[in-house]
Amino acid sequence: MFTHLDLVFFDTTSIYFEGQGGDTLGQKGYSKDHRPDLNQMIVGAVIDDNGRPLCCEMWPGNTADVTTLIPVVDKVRQRFGIGGFCIVADRGMISAETTTELGERRIPYILGARMRRVKDINIDVLSRAGRYTEVYPEGVPKKDPSPLKVKQVYHNGQRYIVCLNTRQARKDAQDREAIIASLNEQIKKGARSLVGNKGYRKYLTIDKNSAHIDQVKVHDESRFDGKWVLQTNTDLPAEQVALKYKELWQVERVFRDVKSLLETRPVYHQCDTTIRGHVFCSFLALILRKELDRRLNHAGFVVEWVDIRQDLKALQEVQIEEGDQRFAIRTECKGNCGKIFQAVGVALPPTIRTLS
Repeated sequence: MFTHLDLVFFDTTSIYFEGQGGDTLGQKGYSKDHRPDLNQMIVGAVIDDNGRPLCCEMWPGNTADVTTLIPVVDKVRQRFGIGGFCIVADRGMISAETTTELGERRIPYILGARMRRVKDINIDVLSRAGRYTEVYPEGVPKKDPSPLKVKQVYHNGQRYIVCLNTRQARKDAQDREAIIASLNEQIKKGARSLVGNKGYRKYLTIDKNSAHIDQVKVHDESRFDGKWVLQTNTDLPAEQVALKYKELWQVERVFRDVKSLLETRPVYHQCDTTIRGHVFCSFLALILRKELDRRLNHAGFVVEWVDIRQDLKALQEVQIEEGDQRFAIRTECKGNCGKIFQAVGVALPPTIRTLS
């Protein structure tokens, strides 16, 4: 099916079970659905640069994201028989071991980096002086007052792209000011009321029974306003690296479609085999839906998914008998049915057909 892949995007999500979740898949773990009380599994999806799903993988619910990237990269390379492609993934996938193994496999990558947790990035990369370059995606006018800005930094043999969203930076600063204002009021109620709040705690210094706002912590946090950092071994221009990384939203949309439109949840199956089959069928349905969307767009038709389902569901065919003859009678083609059949190149059957 695929002869050439330049760029692939990978991300994971969690899907919870109503029951135990099979033999090995159902495990407690970090729930992206905010259901830590239920067993879950981890599902990873790979899509191409056009948003077309390529493959999916499943792991037990306690699998760490950082351990999933390399197996998926190997599978994509082997399954599709391709030697060169660039993998784009979120910061949850990155580790020193991951980047080393990708380098050994000669796989180009664009990976989100952990700004706060990695000392080299927090101290050296973010503090490195340099001029930002404004980035304008295709179709966005260059008069945009809040363009994305990027600059590249080399540190310890690694290439980093520092990205700055000025609009988000202003929002982050305003949110922090609101938290500090609230903190000033809460401090009067005593330190105990503040300890359990993570949003408060990162700005505080607490001594025994007293607490005060730590201005050093406030200043340190402001360094991250509107920023994210990417690590890459590609030779793409910095602005292209940033724009390609932002396309990861396509994977998030895939997961949203799987969970909501295709109703993959809840999962009631009791065996790993049937659970994997259940998720695979959802993934296959997603591929078919994406292909239908592509063909509709190519034909110049703009149709909402809810209308597609409703109009196709209304299209029925019944069989009747009259004497020795049998007939198939099709209901009237209403709404978008004609457009859908035209886009996929399938001829509608006649209103009345003789069967025998």
